[in-house]
Amino acid sequence: MTYSGAVKVGGPADVHELKDLMISKVAVGSMNNNAYLLRCRDTGEQLLIDAAAEPHTLLSLIGDDSIASVVTTHRHGDHWQALAEVVAATGARTLAGRYDAEGIPVPTDTLLEDGDTVRVGRVELTARHIVGHTPGSIVLVYDDPHGHPHVFTGDCLFPGGVGNTFGDADAFVSLLNDVEAKVFAPLPDESWVYPGHGDDTTLGDERPHLTEWRERGW
Repeated sequence: MTYSGAVKVGGPADVHELKDLMISKVAVGSMNNNAYLLRCRDTGEQLLIDAAAEPHTLLSLIGDDSIASVVTTHRHGDHWQALAEVVAATGARTLAGRYDAEGIPVPTDTLLEDGDTVRVGRVELTARHIVGHTPGSIVLVYDDPHGHPHVFTGDCLFPGGVGNTFGDADAFVSLLNDVEAKVFAPLPDESWVYPGHGDDTTLGDERPHLTEWRERGW
């Protein structure tokens, strides 16, 4: 079946099958959070992005092969409600941005800096530090050697705009500047965007609206 990225809480995962990587997307919790299970097709190693809620749902998705690691994109509580239970059940190592780790109540084993490599089996992703939604949000970029990039943006970028900066004009400018410089500038329009809530998008769909977002201030 063709991947759409349209999932709903209580519904099945949607699976994006790439040559080297399988990406399973599921929606969990009262805030319709997305969690993403990445599986290296060569080694079978798995990584979870955002143990947001519903540990039973996430552990069922993970299955008997368990996970080697879990990345928390940022410190907001709706993105780590299931983290303690998932880590306890799997023994996974934890990763998060250096400047957000202090706000995550589960200890972080690996503090991510801008440009760091995150591995799942033989697949490599690049962490980009984005400031604005939180001080230490992390976006993960998989530059697929067989196709276009895939970008896991947490709450930094959605269809229709960047993440919430809660009325802080300076934080909004910082967030938009970082998203433009570290996501839109280096990556092509075909790049697929997997956000922390709701439907997916592409950079090409969003790029024409960057000036509009800056002018409206959110």
